[in-house]
Amino acid sequence: MHKEEFHLKFFTCVIQSRGLVRTPQSTGGEASTSSMLIQKPPPEIDNMKYLHATDDPDTVEGIPILKTEWIMTHEEHHAAKTLGIGKAIAVLTSGGDAQGMNAAVRAVVRVGIFTGARVFFVHEGYQGLVDGGDNIREATWESVSMMLQLGGTVIGSARCKDFREREGRLRAAHNLVKRGITNLCVIGGDGSLTGADTFRSEWSDLLSDLQKAGKITAEEATKSSYLNIVGLVGSIDNDFCGTDMTIGTDSALHRIIEIVDAITTTAQSHQRTFVLEVMGRHCGYLALVTSLSCGADWVFIPECPPDDDWEEHLCRRLSETRTRGSRLNIIIVAEGAIDKTGKPITSEDIKNLVVKRLGYDTRVTVLGHVQRGGTPSAFDRILGSRMGVEAVMALLEGTPDTPACVVSLSGNQAVRLPLMECVQMTKDVTKAMNDRKFDEAMKLRGRSFMNNWEVYKLLAHVRPPVSKGPSSIHTVAVMNVGAPAAGMNAAVRSTVRIGLIQGNRVLVVHDGFEGLAKGQIEEAGWSYVGGWTGQGGSKLGTKRTLPKKSFEQISANITKFNIQGLVIIGGFEAYTGGLELMEGRKLFDELCIPFVVIPATVSNNVPGSDFSVGADTALNTICTTCDRIKQSAAGTKRRVFIIETMGGYCGYLATMAGLAAGADAAYIFEEPFTIRDLQANVEHLVHKMKTTVKRGLVLRNEKCNENYTTDFIFNLYSEEGKGIFDSRKNVLGHMQQTFAKCPLGGKIISS
Repeated sequence: MHKEEFHLKFFTCVIQSRGLVRTPQSTGGEASTSSMLIQKPPPEIDNMKYLHATDDPDTVEGIPILKTEWIMTHEEHHAAKTLGIGKAIAVLTSGGDAQGMNAAVRAVVRVGIFTGARVFFVHEGYQGLVDGGDNIREATWESVSMMLQLGGTVIGSARCKDFREREGRLRAAHNLVKRGITNLCVIGGDGSLTGADTFRSEWSDLLSDLQKAGKITAEEATKSSYLNIVGLVGSIDNDFCGTDMTIGTDSALHRIIEIVDAITTTAQSHQRTFVLEVMGRHCGYLALVTSLSCGADWVFIPECPPDDDWEEHLCRRLSETRTRGSRLNIIIVAEGAIDKTGKPITSEDIKNLVVKRLGYDTRVTVLGHVQRGGTPSAFDRILGSRMGVEAVMALLEGTPDTPACVVSLSGNQAVRLPLMECVQMTKDVTKAMNDRKFDEAMKLRGRSFMNNWEVYKLLAHVRPPVSKGPSSIHTVAVMNVGAPAAGMNAAVRSTVRIGLIQGNRVLVVHDGFEGLAKGQIEEAGWSYVGGWTGQGGSKLGTKRTLPKKSFEQISANITKFNIQGLVIIGGFEAYTGGLELMEGRKLFDELCIPFVVIPATVSNNVPGSDFSVGADTALNTICTTCDRIKQSAAGTKRRVFIIETMGGYCGYLATMAGLAAGADAAYIFEEPFTIRDLQANVEHLVHKMKTTVKRGLVLRNEKCNENYTTDFIFNLYSEEGKGIFDSRKNVLGHMQQTFAKCPLGGKIISS
């Protein structure tokens, strides 16, 4: 098997495996499974009106979908090897850099080469396109090796005034025509993508002018008669309409949360208030999701200026937080925060206000460009890779009548949307904010943004309600079941506070079903779960014990504590325990209460959800380890590492980590493999050691095969690689469960 075919097969496996892209069939099945576990819908309240909105399945925020993600059948896999023959693709990055751009570039190059197309780097963005020469170089398979874990953009980015003028675009067209390039993938923000669309619309006129000037021949003009454009949005601000996430946003959130967690410890030590300023001149997404993830006391975003008396409200909230026993306050400010008159609200203004009115020791931290730097998160690597694959397919399928498109993320699916409609909606947001139409700006940001805002307001309630004891509307209990997963504590916090806001009495159960049977139950108030968002593991304790053998004791405690509803946070054991409780209703009437299961497992192996709490954090842990191992292998040369991941019988972690870390192979339970497959992989690595990339990385799901164990594969590679490469093995084990949650998990949990 050639290396190009080997790697694209791996790309396809990643996208198709374990329902990583939703299909009508899988969605229906998942919905029916989860509905069995939800006996009673939550009460409708005004504050949650945005949380139940749905999109037209053929549109994203009103923008028509041109095509959904390209997923290959086995026949299409082989046919794709000739799809790009005779064609050439150029890829450039423009505007501000964003982590994950390199993953997109790598995917464009490798999938383009697999299809038979020639692929070119355009260095230094549009400036390199205008200047030509060595700025436009043909890419090879090896030239994008070791790019995945690098932040920024390896091929460079630059603001280009020349390209804004027609003369500059004329020079750019000349450089492309002379190289036979008629397909251009632009990775950047709305300004970069608008420039690409302008370039495409002028293409025929530019060719005519070049031909008249004698710079290109009639034959060259005919061969390059039209230009295909596909855009990928790279921006840490997540300020582009039509996509749920832009490349770089998740990594920027990681940087911010790391700093917030570090600041929290020093703030608690000295009882300080910290004001953190994050990027977001025109978009408050980073500030908003950071506040959700860390449980900030207040957030300032440009889309929703505070009320006129915000100074009084802010000081009251900070004071009440301290009165309830908190030793710190965290305030998040987007750099573009304004009041309702358009006057900027700066971090220094907030600091001076808190010091003057409350006398608190207050410090300001401006994060700046640290948010752009560093290693991209697993999510951004996967997002960039998936979008890069889709971009190549869109370019190669393009015709003169195909509109310029942008590859976006809708839910968990990559979709193609008309480029200029997305750009126009993005500009409409800016116009609405300039006109002080903030409600309209919030709506244009999209349902996801509005959901986040509504949830934040619920969880950061100005005046936390006081439990009414027996006179409360309902008594709801929450517990963790199964193996620990990062984010469980944040899920408990959200459950407790939402329950209190709705006027309920909320109980917490320690040690899962075992604790429910033993009566390890206590009432939780607003402050009980303060500071839980950034802590890993399970503060309530969690066990794998199922309820079937303890129905009598559980029923007695349900009656004793007057439990009228149960929230179970966990993985497969939580699902199984829920089903056992349903079966027990035949014998015990006390079990006839509504309950809901929140999926929380690093394995991401339960139905009803694309992502489970804890999976993203585990995936980032694996990627970080693989990055360090690859660095070691790059130094020693001719070394192959076999890494065993968790997941039980689910290959999600191994597959997605394989894509995010640039593995040569991933062995998973869902895709059976034989000794011949192992032999082919060894031969691939033998061939790879003859190239400039003298290292290998193989991932194995812990239960992918009962006979082809990690030790077996290690011994096989060691024997067959004698004299060519050395082999090493690592079993990551429970370190995948232990870290504090990631921003993506925090957003999902809070919702």
